[in-house]
Amino acid sequence: MAGVKVHVEGLKELEQALQQLPKANAKAVLRRTLKEAGEPVAKTARSLAPAHLGYLREGIDVSIRLSSRQAKLHKKQSPVEMFIGPKPDPAAHLQEFGTGPGHQAQPFMRPAWDQHKNEVLDIIANRTWLEIEKTAARLAKKAAKGK
Repeated sequence: MAGVKVHVEGLKELEQALQQLPKANAKAVLRRTLKEAGEPVAKTARSLAPAHLGYLREGIDVSIRLSSRQAKLHKKQSPVEMFIGPKPDPAAHLQEFGTGPGHQAQPFMRPAWDQHKNEVLDIIANRTWLEIEKTAARLAKKAAKGK
């Protein structure tokens, strides 16, 4: 399983704001943000996936879940992670990377990421702030009611 690591600088204030929220709320903020940020990549990947493999297109999604095999191989990097790609499909990686001269690569995930990576990072930065503000307001309202 190939992974892409992204390092973004200048988000210390965002991290500090997240740490002020209860842990469960902070995780929910990040899940909502990452789900939204991943959608443009998933949408483009669906459009780039080979048309004759409709099941491959339909299986591309943004999710916190991996297949049991993928989960065994995955080393968790963060308390909240979101994955973009096809549901477990033995043909997906063969389409993305090819098998050699007999079957050339037909990439759909990497071009989708390359096309949207800057947008994804912008959504993560901006949307996370909005979600933190909404969550903080909701928590303050709840506290004011005495709950």
